[in-house]
Amino acid sequence: MSVHRPPAAMVRENAARGVVLLDVVVTPSAARTEIRGTDPWRHGIVVRVAAKPTEGAANAELLRFLADRLGLPPSAIRIVAGHRSRRKTVAVRGLPRERIEEGLGLRDL
Repeated sequence: MSVHRPPAAMVRENAARGVVLLDVVVTPSAARTEIRGTDPWRHGIVVRVAAKPTEGAANAELLRFLADRLGLPPSAIRIVAGHRSRRKTVAVRGLPRERIEEGLGLRDL
């Protein structure tokens, strides 16, 4: 039995920094905040956020949502690239890659 994993480009470990990096494609101004799956063309985890993309509200909602889903404090998650873009790289500290994939429901896709 094989275990489904998202493509390596979407979830990867950076052992030197002790973090797991997530490539995320954000759709702001959604009806609700949720993970919509993965986009193989854009190489990212698709997350719709209920906040508007003004004054960092969508970024804050993304970080809050990911922290809640993973059971981590907000300080353990930060955007390391793409602050003003829909495509973002998010660093997660404190959990192994497999636990992050499980917590975000990526193994079920």
